[in-house]
Amino acid sequence: MTNPATTTQQGGAIPAQPGPREVTGVTDSAVPGTKPGSGQAIAAGVQGVVSGGQSGRIGGESAARSTEHAAVPGLGSSVAFGPGHVPGAVIPGAGPSGKPGSRPTVKLREADPDDPPRYAPEWLELREPADAAGRAHDLLDPLRIRLANMPGKSGVVIHDLGCGTGSMGRWLAPRLDGAQHWILHDRDPYLLHFAAVSSPRSAADGSRVTVETRRGDVARLTPDALQGASLVTASALLDVLTREEIDTLAAACTGAGCPALLTLSVAGRVELTPSHPLDAELTQAFNDHQRRDGLLGPDAVTAAAEAFSEHGATVRLHPSPWRLGPEQAALTEQWLRGWVGAAVEERPELRAEADVYLTNRLAALAAGELRVTVHHVDLLALSRPGGGAS
Repeated sequence: MTNPATTTQQGGAIPAQPGPREVTGVTDSAVPGTKPGSGQAIAAGVQGVVSGGQSGRIGGESAARSTEHAAVPGLGSSVAFGPGHVPGAVIPGAGPSGKPGSRPTVKLREADPDDPPRYAPEWLELREPADAAGRAHDLLDPLRIRLANMPGKSGVVIHDLGCGTGSMGRWLAPRLDGAQHWILHDRDPYLLHFAAVSSPRSAADGSRVTVETRRGDVARLTPDALQGASLVTASALLDVLTREEIDTLAAACTGAGCPALLTLSVAGRVELTPSHPLDAELTQAFNDHQRRDGLLGPDAVTAAAEAFSEHGATVRLHPSPWRLGPEQAALTEQWLRGWVGAAVEERPELRAEADVYLTNRLAALAAGELRVTVHHVDLLALSRPGGGAS
């Protein structure tokens, strides 16, 4: 029998989902008409509104408590890798996997609609505290001023591109005042469901936060698609776009007259302590790997700043590094395996040296002796409401 509380019709609204504290697991059976394991938990084109009261994990007074270490619903209180995970293997998303030229959770280019997403929720949960700690707080005040001064707005509408499990919303929503409606874009229906059920319920001032999910391609946004938008956000997106796609994104945002907060783009620099003679060579090989198939990789932030500026926006950049020490050992291990793996995939002749390097680095990590800084850059582009320069 169908549960009336979760009945979903094509194009209709999804009733309020369980709050983060109530969720113990998420499966496709939560959405009627899908088979367990079918990958159809949220059908393409279905838009759902998720809302809740003041009792959510984020919002109101609870916003003062950091949510950077909060668990993603369905994943438990700590990262537990799935039954198919091989110890020592790279979690999908942490290193090279799938086809070059595609972002795991965002359908950027034509692909088989049945292609499995290649970012594991475990990876997104593992990196969320480092992402939250790294994002540039200094960009929030100019953003708040712009949102407060947008004409004719009773609340804001925020499009989060490639939302994954919704970490951007969990970080940003409780740092902004006023009613918020988040539109979450991703290609993976499971991640969209995680994002929806773990979304904040209230803003910094206690105002209501609601969420809508959209599955599909975010690389072809137009000003029409962003009509009514107050803000566009994304994390770790720019470096997996081409120059043309970045220009399309900049044109869409500025054409719609909405700001864009695009965080955690790779900068092409890492610092490992203690240093090693192979660090620089692996860094260069990794950066070249990121530039495959016309993707911009570490050049993306510069290209995006130029594109938004050419479309009349005022652009601000700020560092947003990961700073990884012994407390982040699990993340450091996965990042290190993925970083070395991508470098070797780009330059196979490095394999023998890289294997020894990785073994030694992992031993130092296990001994609490390794520190890593992974440099990223956050970008805030401010367009004048209605389009044009700010």
